[in-house]
Amino acid sequence: MILRFYSFLVLLWDFNIFLLYTVFSILNAIYELIAPKPLKPVNAEKILIVGASRGVGRELAFQLSKLGACVVCWDINTYGNEDLVKQIKSRKGQAYAYTCDVTDQNKVLETARMVADEVGDITMMFNCFGVPSPRSLLAQKPPDIKDTINLGVLSHFWLLEAFLPRMQELDHGHIVTLTSVAGLTGINNQVPLSVTQFAVQGLVESLLEQTRTNKNHKNLHFTLCHIYPFIFSNDVANDIRLRIPSFFGRINSAEAARKIIEGVRRNYVEISIPGYLLYLGHALKLLPRKSICMLKDMLNTGTDFA
Repeated sequence: MILRFYSFLVLLWDFNIFLLYTVFSILNAIYELIAPKPLKPVNAEKILIVGASRGVGRELAFQLSKLGACVVCWDINTYGNEDLVKQIKSRKGQAYAYTCDVTDQNKVLETARMVADEVGDITMMFNCFGVPSPRSLLAQKPPDIKDTINLGVLSHFWLLEAFLPRMQELDHGHIVTLTSVAGLTGINNQVPLSVTQFAVQGLVESLLEQTRTNKNHKNLHFTLCHIYPFIFSNDVANDIRLRIPSFFGRINSAEAARKIIEGVRRNYVEISIPGYLLYLGHALKLLPRKSICMLKDMLNTGTDFA
């Protein structure tokens, strides 16, 4: 009887501590919205950008090089990638171009060794390679589904295998992963894409938990960035149907890249473009499923990816 009473007191104490910590965390989060964390410098970083030849990846390369970082650009598009590096160098930036198919494990490891020999240790990595074209599951042939999984999921593991161990040895690194809104909610006629995006979100959250419980990796950071593609210019989405277009507006790749870099330099764990939709997305999960479905129908983004 005494032991049970003691256990109850311990549980009550732990619960009170949890409540106090939760209140403190909420107040701290509100404070950081008003007074954001200072921006960390990136001028001494060697930054790998995977999928750098177009869109947000291209803008990230330009803007990070302007901040003094050495950017290493990977892409399967050799011409676009080398053209990007030429432009960065013409602006007095430091950049390197490598052609790599990230779905090929051996190619990723081989290219990573080349980077280590020619450039040095990669200390930051942005995974922003192109999202596969989402078609209906029934319309896709089996090889296309495999390609979607290879690019959207397995490639992340090959990149982590190539660069994460060295970051852990140095206890210094930051890995940024861009995903689409399909990682927050299921999307009609985009089953393979949604599967890959949910998987990537789970991967990043698992890495965060692994790092949190390892006291030797306190300077290793991860950022998950949700991209809401219906707000981009027509070079990303070619068929946008918004029921309330004036509410969402558009954000071009340069502005999106600026916001991503800002969030990364503050070591935010999770961000979205635009920023407010991250909080809205989490809050909506508290609603009944029927209400969520109704809201989807009301907004009706109807995005078909290029």
